[in-house]
Amino acid sequence: MAAGIPIEIDSAVTTIIVQRPYKNQIHAYENWLKEMVPLAQGAAGHRGVNVIRPHGQTQAYTIVLHFASEATLRNWLESDTRRQMIEKVRPFLDTEEKIEVKTGLEFWFTPPETKKAAPPYKQFLLTLSAIFPLSVLVSWLLAPVFSALPFLAGVPLLKPFMTSLIIVGLMTFVIMPRYVRLVANWLYRS
Repeated sequence: MAAGIPIEIDSAVTTIIVQRPYKNQIHAYENWLKEMVPLAQGAAGHRGVNVIRPHGQTQAYTIVLHFASEATLRNWLESDTRRQMIEKVRPFLDTEEKIEVKTGLEFWFTPPETKKAAPPYKQFLLTLSAIFPLSVLVSWLLAPVFSALPFLAGVPLLKPFMTSLIIVGLMTFVIMPRYVRLVANWLYRS
């Protein structure tokens, strides 16, 4: 499983795990999820988890995990705790789980299995519609901080760096994963 995943050290990652339980094992699988999610949340470097339950034609559960770095992700994927939990769920699964590791921006526009990739112009419009208001808002919110602490204003490029840091963090971990799901019908429609 995790051993075949090429991972670089020290960059934030989003991990997509797809599991397909047998129809007659959904209840047992859901109980397993109730046990597994808190264990993942307790792992070092864990930054969030979303469970996307089957919808439409798919029988798949998609578990989206966010980790602070690829090193902490590797530690979780290869941990004894996770290995034991995977052994516990294996009898409920129709197929082996599928694991994908996405770093940064590429995760935003990874289409669901049943959809084709979003056209570049839609990716552009969606990203612009999120970044423009954020750039205005974050700059406005940082202005009082830099006014109250004048010594910060003397540090070249600190304000643009702080603005970029906040925007990229919000886009990667908060806004885009939710925003893309919200507009998925438009984004992936031909």
